[in-house]
Amino acid sequence: MNDGDEAPASTGTDDVIAGIDIGGTTTNVLLCRSDLGVIDTVQIPTAAQRGGDVIVRDAVAALTRLAATHRVEPRAVGVGAAGVVDPRSGHVLVASRSFAGWSGYHVTGAITDALGVPAYLDNDVNAFLRGEVLAGAVAGEDYVLGVTLGTGVGGALWMDGALMTGAHGAAGEIGHLPGFGNCMCSCGERGHLETVASGWAIARRFTEISGRAATAKDAAAAAQDGDRGAAEILSDAGHALGHAAVLTAGLIDVTTVVIGGGVSDAWEFLEPAIGETLTAEPVVSGHPVKVVKAALGNLSVALGAAACATTSMR
Repeated sequence: MNDGDEAPASTGTDDVIAGIDIGGTTTNVLLCRSDLGVIDTVQIPTAAQRGGDVIVRDAVAALTRLAATHRVEPRAVGVGAAGVVDPRSGHVLVASRSFAGWSGYHVTGAITDALGVPAYLDNDVNAFLRGEVLAGAVAGEDYVLGVTLGTGVGGALWMDGALMTGAHGAAGEIGHLPGFGNCMCSCGERGHLETVASGWAIARRFTEISGRAATAKDAAAAAQDGDRGAAEILSDAGHALGHAAVLTAGLIDVTTVVIGGGVSDAWEFLEPAIGETLTAEPVVSGHPVKVVKAALGNLSVALGAAACATTSMR
């Protein structure tokens, strides 16, 4: 806000919740009302290699500035974080190599100590799906598979109007389903969905055919420019996603799949291939599975985390 600008009108403080999405590259912070109406958002870089204290300090500082701008004090904070997390204790259990000093970190404790309000932690893909079901592309749906296509492939399930977490918190994690070729996966096994549909897999294949170091975004740009090899790589990813959707629908009868994450920006190449597979491999129920792109963009996780905080306080 510039000097001389009029301060934004204060929003009812008792009704304000904060959501934080801590990703490996960026952290998204938002303020919303308890009905999930977004007040404002801000994005900052994630200092992923500097440890949990710095990651949380930066997020809290961004939230504090945003709240001061709107003259509000959030009554709770929800956090969506990549990796395996324990929502009950508020700790990150396992983090990817892109993070340093993050595994074992007590996220909710650090935020509560800094802000003096309750904080709640969830896996980022769970938060993504919650955000899209409550306020996004699949609002009101009861049986949904949520998929995020980023560096890896994440998955989550919404069944009977609630998140299904499973016995070990891994329900819906389709990224490591086998049966998708023989390429080595990031987990050390072979032939997982992630070896075809993830950002790193698309980047690897496009690097091989182009002869230069490339990203998934480069592959999508090349496909848009008419590169048939790049388009085929993205089409292969779409076919694999369609097959994974059929497998999931056959096992637990989901009606809808919502797909987000950076790779989903290549939707014009993914969607036709997904549709072809769903047509060629109809689910046993006889009811076609609907596949849609996420609607909330980079706000899905933060908004879903805020929704988790709202629900957890009741």
